[in-house]
Amino acid sequence: MLQNPERYTITAALPYTNGPIHIGHLAGVYVPADIYSRYLRLQGRDVLFVCGSDEHGVAISMKAKKEGITPQEVIDKYDGIIRKSFSDFGIAFDNYSRTSAKIHHETASEFFKKLYEKGDFIEEVTEQLYDAKADQFLADRFVIGTCPKCGNEEAYGDQCEKCGSTLNATDLINPKSTITGETPILKSTKHWFLPLDRYDAFLREWILEGHKNDWKPNVYGQVKSWIDGGLEPRAVTRDLDWGIDVPVEGAEGKKLYVWFDAPIGYISSTKEWAAREGKDWTPYWKDEKTKLVHFIGKDNIVFHCVIFPAMLKAEGSYILPDNVPANEFLNLEGNKLSTSKNWAVWLHEYLEEFPNQQDVLRYALTSNAPETKDNDFTWKDFQARNNNELVAIFGNFINRVVVLTNKYYEGIVPTPNELSEVDEQTLAELQAYPAVISSSLERYRFREALGEMMNAARLGNKYLADEEPWKVIKDNPERVQTQMYVALQIAAALSSLCEPFLPFTAAKLTRILKIENKLNWSTITETSDLMPAGHQIGEAELLFSKIEDEEIQKQIDKLEATKTANIAENKKAEPQKDLIQFEDFAKMDLRVGTILEAEKMPKANKLLILKVDTGIDVRTIVSGIAESFKPEDIIGKRVTVLVNLAPRALRGVESQGMILMTNNAEGKLVFVNPDTEGVGNGETIN
Repeated sequence: MLQNPERYTITAALPYTNGPIHIGHLAGVYVPADIYSRYLRLQGRDVLFVCGSDEHGVAISMKAKKEGITPQEVIDKYDGIIRKSFSDFGIAFDNYSRTSAKIHHETASEFFKKLYEKGDFIEEVTEQLYDAKADQFLADRFVIGTCPKCGNEEAYGDQCEKCGSTLNATDLINPKSTITGETPILKSTKHWFLPLDRYDAFLREWILEGHKNDWKPNVYGQVKSWIDGGLEPRAVTRDLDWGIDVPVEGAEGKKLYVWFDAPIGYISSTKEWAAREGKDWTPYWKDEKTKLVHFIGKDNIVFHCVIFPAMLKAEGSYILPDNVPANEFLNLEGNKLSTSKNWAVWLHEYLEEFPNQQDVLRYALTSNAPETKDNDFTWKDFQARNNNELVAIFGNFINRVVVLTNKYYEGIVPTPNELSEVDEQTLAELQAYPAVISSSLERYRFREALGEMMNAARLGNKYLADEEPWKVIKDNPERVQTQMYVALQIAAALSSLCEPFLPFTAAKLTRILKIENKLNWSTITETSDLMPAGHQIGEAELLFSKIEDEEIQKQIDKLEATKTANIAENKKAEPQKDLIQFEDFAKMDLRVGTILEAEKMPKANKLLILKVDTGIDVRTIVSGIAESFKPEDIIGKRVTVLVNLAPRALRGVESQGMILMTNNAEGKLVFVNPDTEGVGNGETIN
């Protein structure tokens, strides 16, 4: 681990522009990366925080085919949505680029050519899956089949999302083309491979020995497993019609594999930033005194900890990442987040439905961050963290301080009198928080750091609750001056301590307290006079507002509707039964009827005794629908009745027919009934 770096280069995984950003992306990558960058800037460090849209690869082509538009239209649409969402949410990139940009195409091509000219690639003709009907080679995500390791029948050609195994498309059992549904054939094609096995010794020394004590266990464990499993050459080119052309002779119609070009996007984004700002980009990638940190999700660990470092090592002039603090996955209401199934909380929709509450989501995602294991986001937990923590602790303390200062002193910070032991102890504890929070952040423990920041708010809340200035003011106004002075110092410190986690709250609090220059954390540590006597503060405003049950229920209902739609979309019809002749069907006498009476069968949970007007008579029918319908709710219901079914005794009651039922998308029983008006009881159905 690099000590006392001169500068920091921080990267956040490039989001695919085949869909918007959801909370899983935020919790896994962008919120922790933004917290870390903001924290370092508060320390006065030289920080470069870069990202950009990942606009090549099969995911884009698949989306274009599905929507019937061009890949360029897909990336332009989602780059706009993603870019705006990040900006509105306060993710403070120094540069957000695009891999479709000219500077990226040039940078990735130059990188490839340098490795090619050094002889670092293996050129090989291999057999790849080919869809004869579509007349094209099938890139990984255009193939689906059975995973050879866990048996998942819906594994992709590059990865099984069930067991997490990295695959080649040719590894799949019973592969199918997602374009045509056809079984692909094997066909020869030439590609270039990065021989990862050559870098085995380097990776073992650099990671397994060099970073065993400072990398997160979930990251280190996955890398070790991959290396111990044996490294093999990996293709860096693909037969595709969308992406960066392979810049060598004999590679017509081939593109750089997206995993090869995407991480180079960090470098091209840096070049774009440097050109705009009139700076030199090279120290941020080639100076040994620069600390390079990659923020990614666990599905990108292999690419950022094995493959990209091998690429950088092969190129020879770049620094290697100091750390890759990848998070695990965030689930949603007990189920895995899924873009394709719309099982997600989309950032752009959240920002519309919870206006001006960016920090509430930042807080909820950080306090429940999947740092070492998968975690679950629920709307009820989101509500509780807002109402019970942000509102009741942080917001309550600030509101009390500002209201009382305006009430007692017309908003002017009072001059303190002699400090009591409690005052001195409280201020000393406050001065310790920057170092405590910094320690957690330097070790990428963002949940822990957020908890310590909230403890500073709890310190203020407890101080006011214990001191009770509203009771002391009548008999000892001099003491209250000191109490309010101490409370205001805590409020001032919080305006800076909360900034990495809650930037919108920090800006609002700074404005309320009328702090002109942002407080440096070293200042908070070194002095207790953060807001001097005589300083004028503003009027009280609520930092956070309570989130009501109705708002949360709306979000839960939205997810339930998604679940129902998914069930309906994926529901497969029962296979057709054996063929019958017309005469067999003609034997059935189906009539329209009306339920006149309904009651539960004694000592039977599933049965209802129905009196049904069939138009030819009123008869008793026993139906197994009691768990789905209350008797009083179905009286008067129009139904379809099989009237010539042989009578059958059920628990001593003779049933003279059968009501036709089916199941809806949610699996609930529904009547197969005649809705058209003017159809009378007894009409035959044929």
